[in-house]
Amino acid sequence: MAKPVSIEVWNPSGKYRVVSTKPMPGTRWINLLIQQDCRLEICTEKKTILSVEDIIALIGDKCDGVIGQLTEDWGEELFSALSRAGGKVFSNMAVGYNNVDVDAATKHGVAVGNTPGVLTETTAELAASLSLAAARRIVEADEFMRAGLYDGWLPHLFVGNLLKGQTVGVIGAGRIGSAYARMMVEGFKMNLIYYDLYQATRLEKFVTAYAAFLKASGETPVTWKRAASMDEVLQEADIISLHPVLDKTTYHLVNKERLTKMKKEAILVNCSRGPVIDEVALVEHLRQNPMFRVGLDVFEDEPYMKPGLAEMKNAIVVPHIASASKWTREGMATLAALNVLGKVKGYPVWFDANRVEPFLNENAQPPAACPSIVNAKALGLPSSKL
Repeated sequence: MAKPVSIEVWNPSGKYRVVSTKPMPGTRWINLLIQQDCRLEICTEKKTILSVEDIIALIGDKCDGVIGQLTEDWGEELFSALSRAGGKVFSNMAVGYNNVDVDAATKHGVAVGNTPGVLTETTAELAASLSLAAARRIVEADEFMRAGLYDGWLPHLFVGNLLKGQTVGVIGAGRIGSAYARMMVEGFKMNLIYYDLYQATRLEKFVTAYAAFLKASGETPVTWKRAASMDEVLQEADIISLHPVLDKTTYHLVNKERLTKMKKEAILVNCSRGPVIDEVALVEHLRQNPMFRVGLDVFEDEPYMKPGLAEMKNAIVVPHIASASKWTREGMATLAALNVLGKVKGYPVWFDANRVEPFLNENAQPPAACPSIVNAKALGLPSSKL
């Protein structure tokens, strides 16, 4: 039996009981819930990751909906407990839902929400930041300065890579991958090679138009190419950023064999999902190729790193902060809360989960809809026509 967990209660007399397993950024999400007659209970336990037992204790005997986090294991046990308590909805405060057994949720009649449409630019910006930091060896240089080792300018001190005129490779040219590509092409005048199962027409048109602008300005135009295979990107690009979905086909997408196909001084960036890289093979490759560099926001066995990775000077590692801009995190909290509120109130599902601007306008009431329910079709939920 799990011991009781500490909570903060808003609007104690509210009709609908909604639980948030973590405090979330901003206050708009709180106000939206309590204004619609919800009693909101926010878990204030200091534990980074709540156990299944902790969350069952939070759910209790009566709970209409839960807002949870991607670090939690939402499977049969939790959805069964939520269903027994009368709950009809769970929302991840995340666009991904690899931590959620959607089939189990559907079996118990529980809608599963997520928060797409608000992370694109923020995530792409971090991927670009890691690319630049790795290319110019910024973290190494920062540590060098803080250690008091700098005693004067030297010709070879922390020489890195110039980005202008080099080739950026993108694997997975969806919204985030395309946003990253645009930043690198326009920001650093890099050429583009990308691989995706689908043609990125808008991205291609963007690069073509930018190339025409450069040519008209008397500068060397940038180029783009859609690769026939992922290996072609790995072989040709100077910087490769990974943006695929995680499924059986992309697990260990970058393995020992594919790492050897990359240039000796290439930079690999991953802000997508940790398991798309074989981290053990990556550590060995970093060890054997000191000029090869990597920027990682996600890890194979998160929150842990594989042995040896932390010691690699040619690795930049950050703790899953790709979405950690104030606007984005507050927007994610708002969308997660509105997923729960919408289902509790019987609202339809928004017609396009990636067009969420109306929900984020703080000067107007949000639409009477659930922003994004991933199992809406399986549950037969109606769609908004707005």
